Amino acid sequence: MVDYREILRLSSDSHNSQRGIAARVHSSRDTIREVQKAAQEAEISWLLDEGLANEVLRGILFPQKFAAGTAYTAPDYPYIHKELARPGVTLTLLWTEYCRKCEAERSTPYMYTQFCEKYRRWARITKATMRIHHKPGDAMQVDWAGNTLEIHDPVTGEISKGYLFVAVLPCSCYAYVEVCGDMGLESWLRCHVHAYSYFGGVTRLLIPDNLKTGVSRNSRYETVLNRSYQELVEHYDTAIVPARVAHPKDKALAEGTVRYASTWVLAALRDRRFFSIQEAQAAAAEKLEELNRRPFRKREGTRREAYLGEERAFLQPLPSTPYELAIWSPEVRVGQDYLVSDGRNKYSVPFDLIGEKVVLRLTRQTVEVFYRGTRVAMHRRAPAIQRDPIVKLEHMPPEHRRCMSYNAEDFMQWGSSVGKHAAAVVQYFLSSGKAPEQGYKSCASLTKLAERYGAKRLEHACERLLALTSSPSIRTLHTILKNGQDKLPGAAARESQKDDRQHGITRGAAYFRKGGASR
Repeated sequence: MVDYREILRLSSDSHNSQRGIAARVHSSRDTIREVQKAAQEAEISWLLDEGLANEVLRGILFPQKFAAGTAYTAPDYPYIHKELARPGVTLTLLWTEYCRKCEAERSTPYMYTQFCEKYRRWARITKATMRIHHKPGDAMQVDWAGNTLEIHDPVTGEISKGYLFVAVLPCSCYAYVEVCGDMGLESWLRCHVHAYSYFGGVTRLLIPDNLKTGVSRNSRYETVLNRSYQELVEHYDTAIVPARVAHPKDKALAEGTVRYASTWVLAALRDRRFFSIQEAQAAAAEKLEELNRRPFRKREGTRREAYLGEERAFLQPLPSTPYELAIWSPEVRVGQDYLVSDGRNKYSVPFDLIGEKVVLRLTRQTVEVFYRGTRVAMHRRAPAIQRDPIVKLEHMPPEHRRCMSYNAEDFMQWGSSVGKHAAAVVQYFLSSGKAPEQGYKSCASLTKLAERYGAKRLEHACERLLALTSSPSIRTLHTILKNGQDKLPGAAARESQKDDRQHGITRGAAYFRKGGASR
């Protein structure tokens, strides 16, 4: 409202210009000029009676414009208070609607300045000013507390730290706290899930600090979120608006609740000794209920009462499906063994990705591998450390795949399909060692010789090899095939041996087998 008394007081001093008076009373020069002219016509000058209020003075100066006794329609303050909690609703919009209503009823509305002033005065009286700055269900502020709890190992006595996660709804100041064994990404995400579950709904905005766990980069130009954090936000259909760097007032309620929780949770538990994170979490949950039921110091009620009465109805519903906690790893390069690791076990990827960079998405049940945004492999995650890597046959090169499918029965069937002599050689390879697996390599080499020289030549070569020795080897068999000795007919081979006996030693193998002839 225009301060007519102050305008007339300043106008009584000839040294004050209209520009100077306008700057001091925060009104336009046109208004100052109108008031001075109306005062001159009404022959009103300073000093004025102390009881002459601005509203009465306005009626005297402008009787046609502001007739004395004009009845203004009082706004519906509870309605305005409730509507301000809805997204996008402002006092300007509500004042416009109020003016239209007064016009339809042929009544006089308050001007915008008085409308806002009267509403704020009503809000202060009813102790509801929190709604002016923080709409119900609009945001959730989160942070880690600086202080910690001590966790004692019951066996070794070693002391570790328990970190306190804090989430708060700014409108009602309703809080959630949880003790974690670390401040890693997995704990950070899990606490968000538990906070939403505790509040029974989701806020429109999520306001974290600029910690590297959730925000990769937050500059004046762009905000880059951790991929796992972004996935959580998409699941809950909310939006992250990180606090500005070095601007704690952007999440002042979280900062204040952190201090408050440090007092009523951490400090209250300072004399208790905890031997596990679970024990500390249970104790913190008890203190949390006490904190939310403590009466406010500067307003009526408690945090829980304010949450149930003012904020719960404005929260978005929780998703129909529970959130599956997932961690996205940094890029890793696939090694020559076409394996990638989740930190505990190794899992296979398609062999043609050797040397390429991939990203892992890790959940409690699965390991997913993505290459350039496309999922190329998926494994069930092993619950414990495995000695051997987890490999799928379709990820292996053809030769490795064949090697993995080797077994004694298949080799014997293959040998029998070639011939009885080839089957005898296979039987020897499988039975010559302590275990059949020791002969798999020789049997595999035998199949390669069949692919190179043909099954018929291999059968003849095995026949000749068994005639020469009772301990066949792949090297000797390969020599027979390479020199073409398997192509000699049986009679020709015996004739060749007969011709050989006409020269040199002719006694034969039987003579030397028993130590020679008797003397």
